[in-house]
Amino acid sequence: MKRYAIGADIGGSHINCALVDLVKGCIVDTNRSERKIDNQASDNDILEGWENALNQIVIGLDPDCLSGIGFAMPGPFAYDKGVALFEKVAKFENLYGVNVQQELAARLELPVEVSLRFMNDASAFAVGEAWQGQAMGTAKSVSVTLGTGFGSAFVSDGVPVVEAEGVPEMGCVWHLPFMGGIADDYFSTRWFVARWAAISGEIITGVKDVADRAVAGQVEAKELFMEFGSNLGVFLGPWLRDFEAETLVIGGNVMGAWPLFGPAFKAELSSLKVETNVVSSGLKEDAAIIGCARMLDPAYWRHIEPVLSKM
Repeated sequence: MKRYAIGADIGGSHINCALVDLVKGCIVDTNRSERKIDNQASDNDILEGWENALNQIVIGLDPDCLSGIGFAMPGPFAYDKGVALFEKVAKFENLYGVNVQQELAARLELPVEVSLRFMNDASAFAVGEAWQGQAMGTAKSVSVTLGTGFGSAFVSDGVPVVEAEGVPEMGCVWHLPFMGGIADDYFSTRWFVARWAAISGEIITGVKDVADRAVAGQVEAKELFMEFGSNLGVFLGPWLRDFEAETLVIGGNVMGAWPLFGPAFKAELSSLKVETNVVSSGLKEDAAIIGCARMLDPAYWRHIEPVLSKM
């Protein structure tokens, strides 16, 4: 096995990438790159932005020590084929039908033995946490990210589970029915914005605006976070119990307000007799970079490859 791989986390407005030591399972901090990306740009401009960010690491790197590049990519995407399927998601739609794998390999002028591999971004986060993060050494874990969207993945022995008893369809929960809509409607930033507007008539830009009011003692803001935490417990609790998850790792920007909604969440899990250990991500954004880079480990690739077509 070649020692190094590049992990690239593709966000809605940026790309973060870094060189990962596959032996140690850690990021080489001297080799990082970040670039803002306009997700409404042309296919060429988006690919060029990703190419430029990756080239900052590729250039000057000995090709003989590079296994390849792993991508933590949002959906919809054909992860096994490297083809973008972005449609009706208000981002990267100009890439629809583009074979990103082939395009970037040609642009980066990489040797044929340097592979480009793709994994769902929430799954990559969960793999990183299971490999080197808060779920390390845990047989079964669930990882969720609370931010612009509601990311989630179920992991058993380090590999995402997408088909099994106790696991929802596609191995994630964002699309499942909850109250009057789906889970993503209730466990994302836009819920806070919409709910606060309904309560106060005030338009806010994000969760921090409400958190600041809660910290300042505003009762309505405090109650909003308690409502969020309780709802999250009601929704996630049965899945954690059925999957027999030992650890739940929570990441994402909303975790900055954990002291405000965490107690209500844990209280709800306790009432449901769910004994899963709940922890905050320590790797944070690096979890997805480390997780997707792990696909370049040949031993791990044998386990993860059959799963990619089902994500």
